[in-house]
Amino acid sequence: MGQGDVGSCCAKYILCMFNFVFFILGSLVLGLGLWLRFDKDSILALMKNVNSEHIDRFTEPQLVDQTVYIFIVIGALMFVLGFLGYCGALRESQCLLSLYGVCLIILLVLEIVLFVFAVAYQDVVKDETESFLKTTIKEYKSSGKEKDGVSLMWNQLMAQFQCCGVNSYSDFETSPFWLSNRGSRMVPEACCQLSDKTLITPSDLNCPYSPSDENSYYMRGCQTTLIDYLRANCNTIIGITGGLILVQLLAAFLAFCIS
Repeated sequence: MGQGDVGSCCAKYILCMFNFVFFILGSLVLGLGLWLRFDKDSILALMKNVNSEHIDRFTEPQLVDQTVYIFIVIGALMFVLGFLGYCGALRESQCLLSLYGVCLIILLVLEIVLFVFAVAYQDVVKDETESFLKTTIKEYKSSGKEKDGVSLMWNQLMAQFQCCGVNSYSDFETSPFWLSNRGSRMVPEACCQLSDKTLITPSDLNCPYSPSDENSYYMRGCQTTLIDYLRANCNTIIGITGGLILVQLLAAFLAFCIS
């Protein structure tokens, strides 16, 4: 066996193993998405058997309806790419491997374009991010019994980044539901310093009614906080992005070598 045959054989089995794992993960994600789409009651009932308040927050029917298609799309993409890469490498099919390589190149180009756009047009990205946040905050309900995707996103965003609203707590005034259901609260519980970030439990129970700089982050907007976080972790983000690009390039290179 020549060196070329050895290299081709190694490339084949590396690609097979990598895409087999990718295929299995994609199948699981896609299967979960389809299960939730067509029979969500059974899986929600199964998850309800787990006695945990943390899990209960993520098993509300409305929240599941809003996220199920994300699982389906991501799972389907992983499933198709894994199938093309695994079967193409195993059978050494030029057609499947070429299609697999082209799909990876297209994804790679899209990722690079998005990354370059985000760096070159930071003001546009900032404005679009602010617009998105202001649009979603209008649908915010509360930190209480109302559990939907938008409210959960905002609660976790504010809890994890220790911020409140887009620019301050006054942004919640644009939410009709919040205005009609807040009672005597001035800010959502998630704007407070929390003893439990998953259950959104304020350290000071009086905080939602009387927020201050000592017990809350009510004047600290999430947009500025997010931008500061991205700038502080710029090197990490570039490193992760570069790693993903290298993995995709390697997979595409191996695919074209075998085909």
